[in-house]
This record gives sequence, structure tokens and C-alpha cells, in this order.
Amino acid sequence: MGKDELLSKLLPGGRGVWIPIDHGVSDYPVEGLTNTEDTIKSLISAGVDAIIAHKGVVGHYNKLCENTNTSMVIHLSASTRHGGLESSNKVLVGGVDEVRERGGIGVSCQVNMGSEREPEMMERMGEISRQALIDGLPMFGMVYARGPNLNILENDITKGNAHAVRLAFELGCDAAKTVWTGDKESFSEIANAVPIPILVAGGPSTGDTRAILSMIRDALDSGASGVCMGRQVFGHPNVESIAKAIVMLVHQDASVDEAMNQCSL
Repeated sequence: MGKDELLSKLLPGGRGVWIPIDHGVSDYPVEGLTNTEDTIKSLISAGVDAIIAHKGVVGHYNKLCENTNTSMVIHLSASTRHGGLESSNKVLVGGVDEVRERGGIGVSCQVNMGSEREPEMMERMGEISRQALIDGLPMFGMVYARGPNLNILENDITKGNAHAVRLAFELGCDAAKTVWTGDKESFSEIANAVPIPILVAGGPSTGDTRAILSMIRDALDSGASGVCMGRQVFGHPNVESIAKAIVMLVHQDASVDEAMNQCSL
């Protein structure tokens, strides 16, 4: 498949439900990832579009996605909680040339904008973007406005997050992840900052199903093209049900009540 076909598979109709499960590299044990196979099966059953994981996980479990609507994207950025002052420095742990062989159809890279190692992370994202272009693979940017050097403009109601997605777009990403900024006005500014799909993150697991679905509904109504949400999904007591509810919000334009009722949440 060419890049456009792969993007259509990952973002059908320009919208997507992507679930990152790459957290085991940075922090483990993690609730919801101690039985990775069961979690992946639940996500596939729910009909999510993409699972983002590190290359070993994709290589081991990609066959579970065969003949389903779920694909895998390989995340190439990594650090662990044991890195001390370097724990926010996401280094590369692979290359685009191994993605297809391991069973992935897209690639993901992270930049922590405002980190002391921001320049190196930007350089890495630029290089992965170059490789993805040559190999014809979709490129996804996980971009976060956080770090001791973050210098937010006085009139920036997005707190640097519009700049972060703009960085991902200008470095060649086909889609980017951002955080919910707390209100529709500021999030709309983020969505309007770039012509690529913006997927909203979920943050730490809260267990508050209605709150997380309401946030997703607000983000979609403010211009988000879907979600890239990990802990709120794989850490949920019923992974398949919450994932199905999110699929309904993103792909069926369901209300929160409709999704919760149909998915027995």
C-alpha cells in the first residue's frame, strides 16, 4: 500500500481512534499492560483504528491485527523513569526501515518542547520524517509543550500547545497529538493552527468514564479529528467498552449518553 492508502486505513474519513500502549518502556508495571495480549485483543474487538507501541510489541503481536480494522504504528522515541535529569530526553530506538518488516504501517516520534534536550529531539523528528517520506509511511508526532525552558507568548491561550502541533506539522508529520486545554476556545486555536489531523490525549487514568468521554466530545466539537489516548483506555476497568464508546464518538458522532448506554458504561 502507498502512503495515502495507509493514512486512510489509520484515519478513515480523516478521523481516528489511536491507542498508545508504549508506556511499558518508560514506566512498568503499568495497570492494563501486564497482560498485553488481552489488552490488544480488547482494543481490536472494539474496532480502534491504530495501536501505537514499541517495535518489540508490534513484532510480537501484529498478527492479532490481521484481517481486522486495527493497524499498528511503531513509536521510535523512548526514555525511562530512571533517566534522572535526562528522563524527558526521548532518544531514537529504531528506524523507519524496520517498521514494515515488524508489522507496522506507520511511525511515531516524540518531542518535548521546552525540554533542555529539545534541539536533539527536533533533529530526531526531522530525520524520522525524512526516512518516512522515502519509505512511504505515515508519520505521527507526539508533541508536548512542557519543560523548564518553555517560553509561552503572553497572548497564547493554548499555553504553547498550538506551537507544539505547528512544530510537528512543519517537521513533516501527517498527524499530531496534543492535550486538552480545558476549554473549546483554546482547543479550537490548536486545531486551526495546522491542516493535519489533531488527536487529543487523555492524560493520567482517572476512572471517571463520563468525564473522559465528555472531554472527547468537547474536543471533537472544537476541531479534533479523534483521540490518541492510552491510560484512560487500557487502564479502564472495561477496556473494550470504553474503547467502543470512543469509537462511537469519533466515527458515529454519538453523544456521550448514547455511547455510555450502548456500551453499558
